[in-house]
Amino acid sequence: MERIKCAVIGLGWFGEYHLDTLKQLPAAEVEAICTRTQSRLDDLAKNYGIQKKYTDYKELLADPDIEMVSITTHVKDHFQIAVDSIKAGKHVFLEKPMADTAEECDQILKELEGSDKAFMVGHICRFDTQCAMVKEEIEKGSMGKIISMYAKRNLAAFITETHLDKLSAMFGDGIHDLDLMLWYSGSKLKSVYAQTMNSRPHLKYDDIGWAMFRFEDGAFAIIENIWSLPDNVPYAINAEMEVVGTKGMASIDNSGKNFTVITKDRIAYPESRYWPVVHNSRRGFLKEEFDYFLKCILKGEKPSVITPTESRDAVHAVRMAERSARENKVIYF
Repeated sequence: MERIKCAVIGLGWFGEYHLDTLKQLPAAEVEAICTRTQSRLDDLAKNYGIQKKYTDYKELLADPDIEMVSITTHVKDHFQIAVDSIKAGKHVFLEKPMADTAEECDQILKELEGSDKAFMVGHICRFDTQCAMVKEEIEKGSMGKIISMYAKRNLAAFITETHLDKLSAMFGDGIHDLDLMLWYSGSKLKSVYAQTMNSRPHLKYDDIGWAMFRFEDGAFAIIENIWSLPDNVPYAINAEMEVVGTKGMASIDNSGKNFTVITKDRIAYPESRYWPVVHNSRRGFLKEEFDYFLKCILKGEKPSVITPTESRDAVHAVRMAERSARENKVIYF
């Protein structure tokens, strides 16, 4: 079987998940890893048996053996690394959000013009079986015209403490549901009104956000993002969505309530769908997402489950919601 020589740039906890997942896919051959922290680099290279290791991503991109890169850095670094990777002729898997601003996304789109390489932003929810099945129901017409969507994606405070110095709750998690809503609706956004709050002023970004969007076709969409739930909540993430059409509706519950573990200390709903490890092997939708991307490369196809333009639109939508909250008024697209 033909194998694609891959590299991972950015090795925080999720970067390691990317590395672990790629190592277990038959179509991937992980050649190199990159992070600025030498001790972290050395540890992961040893643990995963990686020979090539870099603290400078530009040196990695200069390696002609590398065919595909997975970028899992802080979002503020996405733009330059993505552009440099495209210019270097690599296939690029870029974690969401695509970039820090819609303007940066537009520049990435411009760089992609004329490129024959695969490029995809990691909007993992499109590979969630339930979310994808809702899309199929909509395409079959069984739900009629979509008229209302509501989603919440909330986390315990202790999980989000470090994240809130890098991005807001709405930009970190609201973008997942907004992307799905844009996908489901098939319509463009008309307006947004949002409110946000920072319940922990020592952190840079707001940990609470609510936004209501109106689509051009009249549909409503509401997102709720609270990154300050009590630390003893039983779920890894409290995520639910409701999609209502003129002929039917769909409800998705990703809080993990269908899998309960009870111990003497607590009741828990462990995350078991997106990236669990079972029998020492990474499973879940992250693996399916990478499997899809690698198959696109092998077939010489551009990924279509999520396109670069759709990823850009999700960034733009959230940034407009944040602007609405800052200015305390309805913003029109």
